[in-house]
Amino acid sequence: MLKKVKISVLMALYNTDFSHIKRAIDSVLQQDFNDFELIIIDDGSNDSNRKSLLKYVEKHENKIIYIRHSNRGQSASINRGVLNSVGEFITIIDSDDEYKPQHLSSCLQEIENVDLICSTTETIVGSIEDYFVPDKNDHTKLIHLDDGILFGTLFGRKKVFEIIKFKNGFAADADFYERAKKQFLVKKVNLRTYIYYRNMPNSICSTLKKQISNVN
Repeated sequence: MLKKVKISVLMALYNTDFSHIKRAIDSVLQQDFNDFELIIIDDGSNDSNRKSLLKYVEKHENKIIYIRHSNRGQSASINRGVLNSVGEFITIIDSDDEYKPQHLSSCLQEIENVDLICSTTETIVGSIEDYFVPDKNDHTKLIHLDDGILFGTLFGRKKVFEIIKFKNGFAADADFYERAKKQFLVKKVNLRTYIYYRNMPNSICSTLKKQISNVN
């Protein structure tokens, strides 16, 4: 029988530079709350990072589970991570972001009377414009990050993630949160214990913003 843990942390990755992956992994391993598992879902990355990643995973195999499949997208990868998780709670970290040391313990405190939370972030930007992302309902308009929902800040009871599956497409995180709101108790909290790197030039948001600029 699989040993239960309090929290399952899911990380989907696709061709992320290993230095960023390692930063994300280390931030999970260095949490002040230790009853967790980290499930890494490799979404069909090329071979350039795999040796370094697998070598690092082997060093921490008591905490890390590695899964690989053909490229299916972040939503499908996270859904698969949920199926393989044993935690009472589930949360996510993007492979190029990181947690502050108290992130998991802070989330546990906030979720006491609800089923799902999302939080604001400490955002690393290259310019003021990076604080703004395309509105999911109108890609020609921008909203501040604090008014949106981010994959990595979602933290909830496992039943939420088992019932509400992530769908493919832009703003899958916001779509998930809105559908969960119809069935479960949810809230947004001001933690800023998740460090979100918005200065990554190849992120989905950055690419979409470039497309909007070109159209305008």
